[in-house]
Amino acid sequence: MATTEVVRPLGPWQALRLLVLRNYITYRTEWKLFLTGFLEPVFYLFSIGIGVGALVEGFEINGEPISYAAFVAPGMLAASAFNGALMDSTFNVFFKLRYDKLYDQMLATPLTTSDIARGEIAWGQLRGASYSAAFLLVMWAMGLVLSPWAVLALPATLLIGFAFSAVCMALTTYMKSWQDFDKITLAQLPLFLFSATFFPLSTLPTWLQWVVEVTPLYRGVVLCRELTTGSITWASGVSVVYLVVMGLLGLAVVRRRLDSLLLT
Repeated sequence: MATTEVVRPLGPWQALRLLVLRNYITYRTEWKLFLTGFLEPVFYLFSIGIGVGALVEGFEINGEPISYAAFVAPGMLAASAFNGALMDSTFNVFFKLRYDKLYDQMLATPLTTSDIARGEIAWGQLRGASYSAAFLLVMWAMGLVLSPWAVLALPATLLIGFAFSAVCMALTTYMKSWQDFDKITLAQLPLFLFSATFFPLSTLPTWLQWVVEVTPLYRGVVLCRELTTGSITWASGVSVVYLVVMGLLGLAVVRRRLDSLLLT
């Protein structure tokens, strides 16, 4: 009499490892994609931080004077994590979900929708962190790392990547066509320009300062800037809590959306 073997679901860490490994194998021959993601913030640093910095005396961070390049660099560090996570968790996820039907195929294995959500978010997080790690080395080589606290800047970029990967993937599950990505660009550009990346928040009108302070990229910029300059304040703690909550909420939405889209 034939017996049927029951395939048990994978443990969360086993599933996470397999999904990250799958993405690594897929992308290892496309290293140029990672190179472009790293070079963009470096070019901004050279052109604005160094070029424009020659015309700007610098700023004070919590009473400590720093050069304009040292002010811009941690902002670009946070932005590199943001851009890497956003690109992977929007365009790539949309293609896998709507056209390649990759997630439908994964659900024919012991993987669950929660596994898929965690695996894709972790990959987007790692992609953003890889950009940031390389950028952090450039900052160190240029003498723009001003404090030993900067060793925590890489974990900070992982947190930024987690928060944006989760939320961007959640938003992607609501998209119906490629035209919807215009909305992503519409949100990405203001976040990049008005998150105190290139100029202090105090230069903005008071009402706009309040708006910027509740945006996610600003929280990431504050966290990276305080760590690399050594001017740690309560704002870093607020940023950590903000980004953790943002990531967990995004993860919860992704799980429910994948259940709705793939299990009906």
